[in-house]
Amino acid sequence: MKGIDVTQIPEGAGETRGPAAVRVRAPARLHFGFLDLHGGLGRRFGSLGLALDDPAIVLTARRAPALTVTGPEAERARAYALAAAGHLGIDGLADLRIEETLPAHAGFGSGTQLALSVAAALARLEDRAFLAEDFADALDRGNRSGIGLAAFTQGGFIVDGGRDTLGNPPPLIARLAYPEAWRVVLILDTGMTGVHGSREVAAFRALPRFPEAQAAEICRIVLMQVMPALATAEPEGFGAGITRIQRLIGDHFAPHQGGRYASPAVAAALEAVAALGIAGYGQSSWGPTGFALVPSEAEARALVARLERPGPLRFVIARGRNAGASVTAL
Repeated sequence: MKGIDVTQIPEGAGETRGPAAVRVRAPARLHFGFLDLHGGLGRRFGSLGLALDDPAIVLTARRAPALTVTGPEAERARAYALAAAGHLGIDGLADLRIEETLPAHAGFGSGTQLALSVAAALARLEDRAFLAEDFADALDRGNRSGIGLAAFTQGGFIVDGGRDTLGNPPPLIARLAYPEAWRVVLILDTGMTGVHGSREVAAFRALPRFPEAQAAEICRIVLMQVMPALATAEPEGFGAGITRIQRLIGDHFAPHQGGRYASPAVAAALEAVAALGIAGYGQSSWGPTGFALVPSEAEARALVARLERPGPLRFVIARGRNAGASVTAL
């Protein structure tokens, strides 16, 4: 994988370690679905997804005499800091301040992005090399999907090749830039969270084996519809392919999330999106966040205006992010 965007210290600055302070900004990611839940070819899962410019994780880290963590998700970040420090073989003494975070258990990969942000910050303070895949086991990230790791390092539209029988992190097999003009309308249900933790583990164990023919169909859609449409900036084909994959995956997971979509309010909004003739829509991971794919800012704003009403839903217009996290010396 390519390295993350790091601002280097000028030569001759006299630092024997890294900078005294760093700032990290890491993108959210959407998970569009799995390629192969059947696993008959020796690899299981395989994912496709997209890095977003908003929402994001923003944190600062400064050298300090003790490890202190403040801000939202502080306890979670502290645990990641201790795990990352142990992996790096450093003391991990730093003042970590979480300024912005992602909604937890909402389909944005909040745990992976926070874990990698903390690890990258500590590595930069100590002038240590940072490769996201090296931290997968230490931080317990990327167990099923490599989308979060690749979103952090490279951004863009990402496809990973799934986990092998040895449990190695999923390899990145394709990465394409997301058109600058296209927008993603995020539909957030502020009143609920998606399946996670022990419920998620139990759900994967209880699911029947995914039909081989449907796994083959998904792989064909990705290779011969979704990726070519993205490469040629053809939004209808891209959106239609994502929607078909969403239907196949969503119906498979429906018994464990209450339907094709986890949130009834998001489901109703997506019905309205479909009625408007928008080709691409669905739910990220276990949800409850839904999304609609539109080719312009103007169309995104018009869609939000049609969908907004009193209730639990919040709408965010996001761009795809074609770069990974930034780690900048302060």
